[in-house]
Amino acid sequence: MHISFHGAAGNVTGSCFLIECRGKRVLIDCGLYQGKRELEEDNRNDFGFDPAAIDYLLLTHAHLDHCGRIPLLSKWGFTGKIITTAATRELARLVMLDSARIQEEEARYRNYKASKKKDRGEPVEPLYDTLDALNCLDNFSGTVDFMTAHDLCPGIRASFFNAGHILGSAGILLELEDTGRRSRVLFSGDLGYDDRALLPDPAPPPHADTVIMETTYGNREHKRLDPSLDELYQAINTTVARRGNVLIPSFALERAQEILYYLREGIEKGLLDRNLPVYLDSPMAISATQIFLRHRECFDEETWEVISSGRDPFALPGLHMVRDAAESMALKQARGAVIIAGSGMCTGGRIRHHLRHNLWRPESSVIFVGFAANGTLARRIINGHDEVRIFQEEVEVNAEVYTIGGFSAHADQRELLNWHARTGGPEQTFLVHGEEIARQSFAALLTNTEVHLPTLHQKFAL
Repeated sequence: MHISFHGAAGNVTGSCFLIECRGKRVLIDCGLYQGKRELEEDNRNDFGFDPAAIDYLLLTHAHLDHCGRIPLLSKWGFTGKIITTAATRELARLVMLDSARIQEEEARYRNYKASKKKDRGEPVEPLYDTLDALNCLDNFSGTVDFMTAHDLCPGIRASFFNAGHILGSAGILLELEDTGRRSRVLFSGDLGYDDRALLPDPAPPPHADTVIMETTYGNREHKRLDPSLDELYQAINTTVARRGNVLIPSFALERAQEILYYLREGIEKGLLDRNLPVYLDSPMAISATQIFLRHRECFDEETWEVISSGRDPFALPGLHMVRDAAESMALKQARGAVIIAGSGMCTGGRIRHHLRHNLWRPESSVIFVGFAANGTLARRIINGHDEVRIFQEEVEVNAEVYTIGGFSAHADQRELLNWHARTGGPEQTFLVHGEEIARQSFAALLTNTEVHLPTLHQKFAL
């Protein structure tokens, strides 16, 4: 029995871990690298294993950095089964098709730019296209419920438990048996943050011999929710009062819905203007919101109370759903509005257009409510750069910049420690999905377990 690490080993994105047992190969996640251009190039590199040799892929959740290379895996020969929760299956379809569209658009743009040069070089091909994304959907077989054991094959049993990160997100316990040896291997997936809107808190983890856990916020604690909400409402009211726009770069899954939920609450409590114009400028976020409403079994009690009273948890009096590109472009004329758009790290999507039209305006504001990896446009703005490059143009950063940590979908250091303490004293713990400083800081706090900080493609015995 072995485990090897083929992504998220020394960085935050690209989760991909391989279990080998009884001649079978089980992949946990197959995510896209996001951030610096070098990481984008890593997406085109070999996986570190033969895709055709993978028997099963267990998907923890539908974020791009966990599912975004599945179409490429299929394109390069994977024919095995993909198993996940019902909500994740539906969201992953949306995310992968959107990613394929972006890959195609990026390739067209680069080829257009190259066509203007004397030395054009080789044509740029998309990492994968829409047909590849559609083809990989055939590999999704059954869906699983939380806390129900699923026998993949003799000697390998999988159980999914609620990770509380996004809709349908899961941690996974693998019970392995090979040549008389047994091992319980626990993957945290991405762990959610307690007491957030929409979703229940992460389920208590089962005991395990080996733990593979995320460390996105392994070196820090989040601001509490109540002061975060106060800061959000104050930032919106202050900006709108001076006729500036509020830009909220947001991930389409969970974060956009959570922000809508809290904006609705703010209006109902009289903390925000009832007629506040709010634009959800993200076709994917709009579709994701509709998927959320189809999977109400995933909601927490507080959200059920809203639904039971006959209210839509995401509905606002001044909410405009913007799918059409022309309507999105017309928002450059907006004043005194809240604009929620992807991507959360500002690496693509419509938010970049809104930043181009608003970032130089001192009356406007940008509110970051999620993690921003090194090398991303979001991180450069957060780090206080006076100018940033957007669409080949230097744009001054004159808008007021807020970073509000209380909305994170990830557990912080305190909650990660509490989660690990409940795994029953594992023999070994592998720390993944975190920048190096976060992994090292968290490793120093763990006791009574052998801690590993795996590097890319490194292999260990279980």
